[in-house]
Amino acid sequence: MDQTEQEFLTSLEKKLWTVADKLRSTLDAAQYKHAVLGLVFLKYVSDSFEMRRQDIETMLRDENHDYGVIRSNYGSDDEYEDTIRSELEIRDYFTEANVFWVPFESRWRFLQDNNKSVIGGEVEVGEGNAKKKIRSVGALIDNALDAIERDNPKLKGVLNKRYAQLQIDQAKLGELIDLIATVPFEHESLGSKDILGHVYEYFLGQFALAEGKKGGQFYTPKAIVTLIVEMLEPFKGRVYDPAMGSGGFFVQSERFIEDNQGKVGDVSIYGQEYNHTTWQLAAMNMAIRGLDFNFGKEPANTFTNDQHPDLRADYVMANPPFNMKEWNAGVADDDPRWAYGTPPTSNANFAWMQHMLYHLAPKGSMGLLLANGSMSSNTKNEGGIRKTLIERDLVECMVALPGQLFTNTQIPACIWFLTKDKKAGTDKGGCKYRGRSGETLFIDARNLGYMKGRVLRDFMPEDIAKVADTFHNWKVGEDYEDVAGFCKSVTLEGITKHDFVLTPGRYVGAAAEEVDNEPFEEKMARLTGQLKEQFEESERLEGQIKGNLAELGFEV
Repeated sequence: MDQTEQEFLTSLEKKLWTVADKLRSTLDAAQYKHAVLGLVFLKYVSDSFEMRRQDIETMLRDENHDYGVIRSNYGSDDEYEDTIRSELEIRDYFTEANVFWVPFESRWRFLQDNNKSVIGGEVEVGEGNAKKKIRSVGALIDNALDAIERDNPKLKGVLNKRYAQLQIDQAKLGELIDLIATVPFEHESLGSKDILGHVYEYFLGQFALAEGKKGGQFYTPKAIVTLIVEMLEPFKGRVYDPAMGSGGFFVQSERFIEDNQGKVGDVSIYGQEYNHTTWQLAAMNMAIRGLDFNFGKEPANTFTNDQHPDLRADYVMANPPFNMKEWNAGVADDDPRWAYGTPPTSNANFAWMQHMLYHLAPKGSMGLLLANGSMSSNTKNEGGIRKTLIERDLVECMVALPGQLFTNTQIPACIWFLTKDKKAGTDKGGCKYRGRSGETLFIDARNLGYMKGRVLRDFMPEDIAKVADTFHNWKVGEDYEDVAGFCKSVTLEGITKHDFVLTPGRYVGAAAEEVDNEPFEEKMARLTGQLKEQFEESERLEGQIKGNLAELGFEV
């Protein structure tokens, strides 16, 4: 981004957080997250509709355009203008450009014009038998969202229509509509989807901070999502996330494809989420980007109600809840997913991993974010499962992450990269890679990144590139070498010697320190001299302080 674009987005962030603050005093973070994002979505689809409407009107008034309306065919200006207005309400003009059709009662101008009228009054909406009277701002918004869902099958069941149920002052909700009206989705160099995408990412990050531990259930830091996507490179095929939250891995996959001149249509998106409102948020996230997706027929528990039982995905990515307890109610010990051992009730880490492996295609690759304990724990069959995974040569790469990357937990984390096929071949992006059977790459990234505040650490783009390039170079077999303290390629025999523990620090060793050529005797004499001088200075200062206190009448 250039400076102008960055300044525009920074200004937008401030304006949007002001919007959120209007609700923060009356709603908890989990509620105002959906309240604000729902309205931002409504503003976006309405703005996109109006922009397309303006383009259509320009084409209709251009007699040389295929859509042009010939003025001479109409006897009066009124007839001509009526025809233009009628044409502007034809849905095909919008759907052919992948723009959502927005009914009149869902357009932002209608909400702005009527949000004051319904406080202590009423507004009539709909036609014929569908006519109804609206008597609150919340009902006005719910009606607008319901009408959009009704006229756009892709959005069926996606929008969170609960504004009338919010325990909030109606005037404040009306103010919120007026504030969001000032949010621009037009910029000379940024597309409306880019702006909206930035809005969503910003809000999800801020809401995760506001919600604390709970917020992490739907938000994975962008840096980690980007790193996993850059390492897996999902160019073409089926992409699956069984704990998708708000759909961050899918959004970043789309960006990766676009940045590398691929075709977004070459990727099919599959996901699952247990929380209903988060499931809606993810679907909304896909819809605004025009991505086709299959999130199952309903929100559901991944372990007990698998929404994609027959799926075999080319890429699987996930950040499931760390160390989840009592996850297996209703799950049989002999479930076919537990091909490498039955996971313990006390921790779902290896249940998530085996669920993902079960859904991984024979030549697929997966990246899974887990707590560090998964790399070394031997409690309740976890060590046995890890040993089996290693002996069957499924572990391709282990990445140790720095602390303080997450808004919701201080638990140290790592990324497991697994594959069912380490033989030489060509990936879906056309890149040839060498055979890696019996080898695993260890990367220790704990010293990468920077503190973006007092609490949170983040990766710079060059940090992500360093890790991803190391992995790809190792895979290809070019420009790779072990680096002490950072990366090491290890054989199965080497891992066996370490009792099947997969902590990268055990293998990469310590970084080489600068060579000190000063002879030992000279160095000791110099340091001893410095220490003597410091003792003498300390004694002098102590005497001076005692003298000063004595002058004031104090004895020490």
